[in-house]
Amino acid sequence: MPPFEQTWLPYIYLYGVGGLFFIIGMITIKKSGGIDLTKKRHRYWWKVLIFGMIYFMIFHAVLIIAALYF
Repeated sequence: MPPFEQTWLPYIYLYGVGGLFFIIGMITIKKSGGIDLTKKRHRYWWKVLIFGMIYFMIFHAVLIIAALYF
């Protein structure tokens, strides 16, 4: 089995640093007025972005686990 440094460390880096940029981007969008969360359509896309990030994190982790153990 590959060591931690070759399997999970890149995952942690990818979603740690990438997640930080994602959060900064979401905050920037909100503060600049690029999104109005009182509008239904804007709330929908806000949720899509957040769910998408979480979905890909989970999907990527599942694929890493599958590659390591199956």
